[in-house]
Amino acid sequence: MTDNSEYVPPKIWTWDKESGGRFANINRPIAGPTHDKDLPVGKHPLQLYSLGTPNGVKVTVMLEELLAAGHSGAEYDAWLIKIGDGDQFSSGFVDANPNSKIPALVDRSGPEPIRVFESGAILIHLAEKFGEFLPTETAKRAETLSWLMWQMGSAPFLGGGFGHFYAYAPFKQEYPINRYAMEVKRQLDVLDRRLADHEFIAGADYTVADMAIWPWYGALVKGLVYDAGEFLQVDDYKHVQRWTDQIAARPAVKRGRMVNRVMGDPASQLHERHDASDFDLRTQDKLEAAE
Repeated sequence: MTDNSEYVPPKIWTWDKESGGRFANINRPIAGPTHDKDLPVGKHPLQLYSLGTPNGVKVTVMLEELLAAGHSGAEYDAWLIKIGDGDQFSSGFVDANPNSKIPALVDRSGPEPIRVFESGAILIHLAEKFGEFLPTETAKRAETLSWLMWQMGSAPFLGGGFGHFYAYAPFKQEYPINRYAMEVKRQLDVLDRRLADHEFIAGADYTVADMAIWPWYGALVKGLVYDAGEFLQVDDYKHVQRWTDQIAARPAVKRGRMVNRVMGDPASQLHERHDASDFDLRTQDKLEAAE
């Protein structure tokens, strides 16, 4: 269906109806909490409040990679934030992230808790804290941070732009779908050209840039988001496909993508993570079988 009717904006915009489409019930033009509720606190130095969306997966992959690299101080509790239920608007979560978006991290390893919000900031915080996955040599660091910021600036066109109008909007419109499909394919071409000559996004080494970009664009080229693989002809991006498979094969990545996951095979869902043994004992299939 194509809607070609012209919309004439009013002189002053007012919020008098829901925006429609998926997530309409949680969209609003104001910030701040809607209800009082403290965030839970577990036993580990790092407390993560998140959901297994691409932005959440960035951080759980990073934490699992740090643990795999031998950093015991990266042990963490991962608490599930159900954004469809409005958990992100609790007073406790707003204290951790005034923008009410997942993920949010509270680092309790020092004398005073430190809140870190926005996934890119969390990746940098953890990389610098543990001295991993972010080069210290000036040129390599600049390249890595450039690609990390590329992801943060580009993904809204993929998710909030293409994903919304192609998959979630209440009706299809040709103009926004074409506009954002063109941009997403341009982004995939940027990545494909880069990965034609480099093993990883920032060069020869696996970094936070890969951890940030893979949950979004790796899922896209495997047809796992928006049911848009054929529409975008994602198989054409051979180098992105190669890189995606290489990242997906990492054991820490396999674990990280399970944490706070609430969709798909129950065996792939670990709603909360409080101990390494939870991957073996507390996936959703096992919890359901025990009921």
